[in-house]
Amino acid sequence: MIEVEHLTKYYGTSPAVRDVSFNVEQGEILGFLGPNGAGKTTTMRMITGYLPATSGTVRVAGYDVAEKSLQARQHLGYLPETVPLYTELTTREYLDFRGRITGLNNSKERRARINEVMDELNLGSVVDRLIGNLSRGYRQRVGLAQAMLHNPDALILDEPTVGLDPVQITEVRALIKELGRSHTIILSTHLLAEVSMVCNRVVIINRGRLVAVDTPIHMAAGASQQQKVQLEVGGAPAEILVALRSVQGVAKVTTMSQQGSNQVAYGSTDSAEVTMPVSEVALPEGVNLFQVDGNEGADIRAQVASAVVGGGYKLLELKSITPTLEDIFIQVITQEEENEEASAGQITSDLAGDGAGGDEYGDGSEYDGGYKATPQVRTRVTARKRVRR
Repeated sequence: MIEVEHLTKYYGTSPAVRDVSFNVEQGEILGFLGPNGAGKTTTMRMITGYLPATSGTVRVAGYDVAEKSLQARQHLGYLPETVPLYTELTTREYLDFRGRITGLNNSKERRARINEVMDELNLGSVVDRLIGNLSRGYRQRVGLAQAMLHNPDALILDEPTVGLDPVQITEVRALIKELGRSHTIILSTHLLAEVSMVCNRVVIINRGRLVAVDTPIHMAAGASQQQKVQLEVGGAPAEILVALRSVQGVAKVTTMSQQGSNQVAYGSTDSAEVTMPVSEVALPEGVNLFQVDGNEGADIRAQVASAVVGGGYKLLELKSITPTLEDIFIQVITQEEENEEASAGQITSDLAGDGAGGDEYGDGSEYDGGYKATPQVRTRVTARKRVRR
């Protein structure tokens, strides 16, 4: 339904989006995830034709957004992060205006479509109220209504729950899931819970680059190569720690031990003590909370349980710890940034070459003061150095 190929956007010499490619299938809800400033909004504006790309191609329902913009936009509904509403109009007046400029010229058909959309979005109670008097949640619904009026195949939603209270967020998420039954949706957000609750697939972008594309389930499975087990055990913590260390396949043991009313955390890898975050779990007297990390690919649950019970300790709870989307997101972003820093360092080293400017670079060009004298490479290096500061 939506095809994005090698999409790139520069603002002057600063890259906002760099060589991004992904597809969205018919009827799919795709989560477009990334930290603030990662390039999400810029990408969505290019998909909708609101912003021209520096290079790359976007096709919607087979139409190139750059070459056949009107045809492509007939299949798109767009909810920007800041919805451009006319606050002096009522909900019905605004939707009537939007219907007319989107091509719903027959007044009878336009009124029927407006009523249909308002029923779908539960706007009947505010139909004759001024938009300026509506809550943020209802304004988001009105914004979504204007995006849906021409009955597009795909909806582009940029941060649709920003600024909403918890009740409104829940309502909007439920609404998006319902709309996903009949529409293709790209949902931009930096709220990880939103992605895991609503989306079929996830695209992660950072610093303008695509760093991951997968389903939330597969991403969690891929991040679970090292099994982690959490258990509550009654007994002397030092003795239990020794018993758990002796289990084959165990890479690390972390203990949350209770002293008086405070939780004191300590851990161990082999014989080294490591300070860990303090547990927020209130444990009964004499009960300790352990986390055991296994070697990659090892299932340590049975051996851990046997070591505890066989040692005469009270095993009160044992459960596997599944990495959350937050854990996966941080892991992916951190790895990408480390790779980019390493690449930037290598480029700087290569460009430094044998000294100051004037030396040949191997392709007939020269560099000056450590920067190769071609615009493409100079832009790449200066952009990377700016990020690192």
